[in-house]
Amino acid sequence: MVDDEAMSSDSPSTVERIRVCFVCSGNICRSPIAEVVMRDLAQKQGLGDVFQVDSAGTGAWHIGDPADERAVKALERAGYDGSAHRARQFEPQWFPRREHVIALDAGHLRTLRSWASSEQDRAKVRLLRSFDPRTQGLSGTVLDVPDPYYGGRKDFEDVVEQVEAACSEMLRTLCARLGRSAGPATA
Repeated sequence: MVDDEAMSSDSPSTVERIRVCFVCSGNICRSPIAEVVMRDLAQKQGLGDVFQVDSAGTGAWHIGDPADERAVKALERAGYDGSAHRARQFEPQWFPRREHVIALDAGHLRTLRSWASSEQDRAKVRLLRSFDPRTQGLSGTVLDVPDPYYGGRKDFEDVVEQVEAACSEMLRTLCARLGRSAGPATA
């Protein structure tokens, strides 16, 4: 997880940074999975210095808790390490310090946009699966990453798969906007 103070650095740098925050309900299942996957994909592409990735929840239920054990295990089975995660709640004052605030479902999207104090900040909020080429042209709940909390192992593995597909394309899309190349960012 990236320290929020590190996200606010105004020091000059030769590296343009892309700051991304993934947001779900309690920050113990979906958004930590997305944070870990996106950070890993960026590092594998040699873009770890470009992407600053963190996550948060819309609610305060789990602040300070680790990621759900099932999320950590699903990440491990896919080759990622989510053991260091600690949940926190998204704060509206974070908007200016992030270029992208990525919601995991339509409810999070609505909540985040309602917390944004300007059109510029509202425009930063987007659904993660809207990046997934398999969902292009679709809308509604199809774009939600389903909450696996009340499910089992397969539900968590499905979330990891959906997140990998969307984050891979998100990485390519954002790199293209910077004029940088990102090859197939596979796990």
